Amino acid sequence: MKPQVSGPKPQVRKPEPKGLPELDRVIHERVRLAIVSALAARDAMTFNELKALLNTTDGNLSVHARRLEDAGYVACAKTFEGRLPKTTYRLTAEGRRALQRYLAHLEAVIAHARGR
Repeated sequence: MKPQVSGPKPQVRKPEPKGLPELDRVIHERVRLAIVSALAARDAMTFNELKALLNTTDGNLSVHARRLEDAGYVACAKTFEGRLPKTTYRLTAEGRRALQRYLAHLEAVIAHARGR
């Protein structure tokens, strides 16, 4: 008689809260969420200010800032101070709305997980 092989037990997942949209994947990524959060607290920040605050590399910040810019969440202004280039970012109205939707979604998920 062959021994029965049992596979892994299926994981039981709580159903998603009904009526909730998916998380905004543009904002959900850690560095992009940090950029949007930082810009929500200030009118604008320079590339170097964001880089120092987030403790990230030029390339990493550039890629994530560009993704937010492409989504319309962040506006970028490039100027010169003397001969030095200066890049300044600000959160757009759409970016602020997206952040509010994202936070509301997380609050709803937390409330659901707590059984409220």
